[in-house]
Amino acid sequence: MMQKMLKGIIPFAHDLLNKSVDEGEIVVDATCGNGNDTLFLSNLVGEDGAVYAFDIQAQAIETTEKLLQEHKRTNVTLILDSHAQIEKYLRNDGVETLGGAIFNLGYLPRSDKQIITKGDSTIAAMETLLRYIRVGARIVIVVYHGHDGGKEEKNAVLQFVRELDQTYYAAITYQFINQRNNPPFVVAIEKRKHKN
Repeated sequence: MMQKMLKGIIPFAHDLLNKSVDEGEIVVDATCGNGNDTLFLSNLVGEDGAVYAFDIQAQAIETTEKLLQEHKRTNVTLILDSHAQIEKYLRNDGVETLGGAIFNLGYLPRSDKQIITKGDSTIAAMETLLRYIRVGARIVIVVYHGHDGGKEEKNAVLQFVRELDQTYYAAITYQFINQRNNPPFVVAIEKRKHKN
């Protein structure tokens, strides 16, 4: 039996963080959703690390909290607020210290599909996180764009990332180009050096 060589979208996103986040670091889940990325990050940073997990829907926070309790994870702070407000919750002396962040754009599965992430708030969150992550850390964005409003957010995010100064940031996309129905893809940004 042939071994599958290409990673799926979520395993690839997690692998990017697994290879860059250190135990004991502070990381951000900008869209906690059903809690799977939050749980992954919680395990990745270990008991000495911390996760800030954001969502605008109480249902997402409750589902994530239940998942974390089932797995006895206590190093997560759940925040019912837009990821555009991340800076309110991070310490100013923490600039260039975060170990990484992840986004899952779109809507919360099995919920109201009218409540979606939007380009302006997503980019505001990315701008904040780019200041707060340390050199070598990564922001990973899983872009779901097959829903109403998804194409606009996808285009806004891609334009923002393409315009990042390559002196300070490296950026990639990872996607399957022969799948139907607007398959999700990954955008990843790695901080290369400090900005003066």
